[in-house]
Amino acid sequence: MNAQSTTFPTAALIDGKWITSSKTFPVLDPATGSKLADVPDLNADDARRAIDAAHQAFPAWAAKPAKDRSAILRRWYELLLAETESLAQLMTAEQGKPLCEARKEVVYGASFVEWFAEEGKRAYGHTIPTTGASRRYLTIKQPIGVVAAITPWNFPIAMITRKVSSALAAGCTIVVKPSEETPLCALAVAKLAVDAGVPAGVFNVITTMDAASVGQALTGDDRVRKLTFTGSTEVGKILYRQSADTIKKLTLELGGNAPLIVFDDADLERSIAAAMASKFRNAGQTCVCANRILVQSGIYDRFVAGLHEATSKLHVAPGRDPQSTIGPLINADAITKVKALLADAVAKGAKIEVGGTPDAHGPLFFTPTIVTGVKPRMAIANEEIFGPVASLIRFDTEAEAIAIANDTPYGLAAYLFSQNVSRAWRVAEALEAGMVGINEGMFSNEVAPFGGVKQSGLGREGAQEGLEEYLETKFLCIGGITS
Repeated sequence: MNAQSTTFPTAALIDGKWITSSKTFPVLDPATGSKLADVPDLNADDARRAIDAAHQAFPAWAAKPAKDRSAILRRWYELLLAETESLAQLMTAEQGKPLCEARKEVVYGASFVEWFAEEGKRAYGHTIPTTGASRRYLTIKQPIGVVAAITPWNFPIAMITRKVSSALAAGCTIVVKPSEETPLCALAVAKLAVDAGVPAGVFNVITTMDAASVGQALTGDDRVRKLTFTGSTEVGKILYRQSADTIKKLTLELGGNAPLIVFDDADLERSIAAAMASKFRNAGQTCVCANRILVQSGIYDRFVAGLHEATSKLHVAPGRDPQSTIGPLINADAITKVKALLADAVAKGAKIEVGGTPDAHGPLFFTPTIVTGVKPRMAIANEEIFGPVASLIRFDTEAEAIAIANDTPYGLAAYLFSQNVSRAWRVAEALEAGMVGINEGMFSNEVAPFGGVKQSGLGREGAQEGLEEYLETKFLCIGGITS
């Protein structure tokens, strides 16, 4: 594999040892279809071995002073930054996103490690005024235990560092099952964590094509006290059910159907630039992409014209091409879904203004597309597109926009554009979403909580809230105090 200058492992990681297997599966470059490497195809028994390792490593890691864990995480952060280019090249090779985006993701992913290296030293309890003269009350924070993490392919570094760094900072140990589409990035960041001094068994990585049986092993083991998952709502529901028997604490970051609302009084240039950033980043393959772009009638035609002009400047090419701004979709199923949603929309009266066809660069490339005349009942307005397709809905009133935006079982992200402060506050409060960008198309960072409401999930990642997800609050009542 010649994707990057630094050599990263192609073996799984259990109890500090790099594990190979006679059974493997290939990792493919979505831009070319060529094989990058073979990685172990592990099974449920291997997952249980990883849980064993994490369980055995937990007491010593939890007992380590927070400052000592912080120093190790800080070193991991520094190693991630030092390998930015190698990691970005690897990410582009196995995931497909343009190199400019891959480099930004490495820095973004590292930012969580830096944040939690510091935040782990602030897992404060508190004292509580007593109800009796002979008693004193206080709380302490303790790590929840062994954590299982199941991560997606669209941000193959940041979605791992965001989960692992918070778990490790809290004093937990972890078993990670990365997507079978992008295991190499997971193994690379795990190697750097080991190089930084993370002890054996604290951070384990299971590569597998048998997600169902490995998932059952992780959810069914009562030693695993927490599950964190980023992926589809359908899979999230399965994991939720499977975790019920052992009453695991859950963080679920699931599907989205983000509305991006542009009011007549919006800054047109700013709203177009933000819509482009939100919609076309990672070829539209993000959970917080603007899935529905709602534009008020008074500005609609100018917005469409401006979006058309901006879209024409996008450059479809393999991610390693320095000019690339749109890389391939992740696999053939993704292409099939985009084609089906577009065909359904056109059949029901929508119009493709630009794009709408596969791109000549290869079978997984699709041209940036704008669809107008979309109606709220169309499938394209109700399912995550996960492709470079901007679907536009015209609306007349503020109340109509809010009703359309909230008419979905999902509630991850939402965006609104208005220069009227009263309207911005009003609409932001009315939108049923865990995160709202006001005159901003991209808002995720390490210091802010990330997560959704409704069927978009449970819990939050990043920020102080992200550390709390891995901690238990213990109440201590001290009696027998005499004056």
